Amino acid sequence: MKTVTTLLRCFTASLFVASASAQSIPQINGDRFLSPFNGQNVTNVTGIVTAKGPDGIWLRSAKPSSDKRVSDGLYVYGSALAGNTSISVGDVIVVDGKVSEYRSSKDYLYMTELGSPKVTAILEHGKTVEPLVISKGGLSPPTSQYSGLDEGGVFAVPNNQSLISVENPRLEPELYGLDFWESLMGELVTIENPRAVGRPNQYGDTWVVGEWNTTGDNDRTGLTVSAGDGNPEAIIIGSPLDGSDNPTDTKLGDHLETITGVVYQAFGFYRILPLTNISVIQSLSPEVPPPTSLVSDGACAGITVGDYNVENFYAGDTAHVQAVATHIVEYMKTPDLLAVQEIQDDNGETDDGTVDADGTLSALTTAIQELSNNSVAYNYTYISPLNDESGGAPGGNIRVAYLYRADVIRLRNPNPGNATEPNEVLPGPELKYNPGYVDPLNAAWTDSRKPLAAAWELADGSGKALFTINVHWTSKGGSTSLHGDARPPVNGGVEDRQAQAEVTASFISSILSADSSAYVVTLGDFNEFAFAAPVTAFASRSGLSDLDAVAAIPPTERYTYLYDMNSQELDHVFVSPALAEGVKGFEHVHVNTWVSYDDATSDHDPSVAKFDIC
Repeated sequence: MKTVTTLLRCFTASLFVASASAQSIPQINGDRFLSPFNGQNVTNVTGIVTAKGPDGIWLRSAKPSSDKRVSDGLYVYGSALAGNTSISVGDVIVVDGKVSEYRSSKDYLYMTELGSPKVTAILEHGKTVEPLVISKGGLSPPTSQYSGLDEGGVFAVPNNQSLISVENPRLEPELYGLDFWESLMGELVTIENPRAVGRPNQYGDTWVVGEWNTTGDNDRTGLTVSAGDGNPEAIIIGSPLDGSDNPTDTKLGDHLETITGVVYQAFGFYRILPLTNISVIQSLSPEVPPPTSLVSDGACAGITVGDYNVENFYAGDTAHVQAVATHIVEYMKTPDLLAVQEIQDDNGETDDGTVDADGTLSALTTAIQELSNNSVAYNYTYISPLNDESGGAPGGNIRVAYLYRADVIRLRNPNPGNATEPNEVLPGPELKYNPGYVDPLNAAWTDSRKPLAAAWELADGSGKALFTINVHWTSKGGSTSLHGDARPPVNGGVEDRQAQAEVTASFISSILSADSSAYVVTLGDFNEFAFAAPVTAFASRSGLSDLDAVAAIPPTERYTYLYDMNSQELDHVFVSPALAEGVKGFEHVHVNTWVSYDDATSDHDPSVAKFDIC
């Protein structure tokens, strides 16, 4: 009997929650991420039509809420409703439907919407619809934290410790960025004096901020990420509701016309769908940065060292070869020693077992020589990886390599290693293989690039030996978005990079154990932020210092890469204590982050440093 009663109670409860009487839009939204009416049919929902899109319409509550946590906007999903020409913006309508939470991936946040809509009445036509203005004096997004669930910060390790969809926390829009945008979900809003803080994707989706408080502002008016600040104040502008197209050539810092649109959630991000396409008013000047001011002295008192991820570099792409060579000659001023990453094999992404890259590197050095009017001749050195074991584009066999000006610098006692033999630090200190891979069979390097260690000396015999380790750690592939469900967001590959940090640092510490005054520089694409656990662990274990800090580069100017809303630095240079004393300058050359996507040669900026190694 108890069982029957329990079943009857559950059945009655399910009937009760399956339908609800007249509900307002604020009641449907509630003050949390998920609607308290999720899965229920609701009736007599009354609102003003604020916008129409190809697949639905947006309503604003006829009775606005006074609670800042609660949105007065709601998306009503239904293409037939969207195409109904008898319903226009400014109409006050009454609609029945079913509340649902929609997302297209388990990694995304849900969006509350009203589905299966049925308009039961049109109460009024021609109501004035005024957008909410997001601005410093009114609605203004938080500038540092994304979610109260991000314990330890949005970039904390370990990550993926909780899910918003499970915890469903109460919104605190004055404290957290995600809560702020959720509290405006479905609302018609305006951004005055917007500026682009990133480049658009292939669909024209563009990250912007408006006239509200921002942090991390760099000199190009982008937002530079930092340990406690992932820049939640930025918002992406998505596909225009009128079917027009956003431009795809927008650049960092471009000033845009006022944007009005509805707050929406799609593809892992809060976004604003504008009523029409965004338009650029003005771009910043100069369009491209000046060349580095750091030029080699050609002697131990001032040698230059560069770093550049040249993005899937292959001799068969002649335009890319010329563009990279131009950057090296005109903007990097042909540094004496250049560490490069993402050098593909001689036939690029053709997967036929080819692993050597002499043709590819020769094409680059030849192009540099021609562009410099035969005044600069680079030699190169590298180790071929095992076939299909270094990650990157399939068949490309990307690896790290060095270019060096033999008139200034040379390998010290050259003795190249191979793809499987681990380099060692011998008494002196000297390297067993020069150049040679660092512990290449270690599991840390599975499907990743192996660091290439080398020892150098000046061609005239002056100065001390310089040890270099060129790295390209595992990518962030598999990460979830900063607006995603997992909190803190998943940092893809972080465990691999932690292991790689340990292996790399251990090798470096063995050099410094043999000679604490050794000149050591580690440089390359770490695929991680300087403040994130893998890199901080590397610095602590290796005994090296971040050259950005040594050279007193302002924190907001430490960027070599644009991703989503953030100017960020994945490429780093670390130096030993003795070498830090001889730093004469360090510069990031923003030849790629400042230009449009189509005009970028690589997705990374190069960097140049100058050292006294006498």
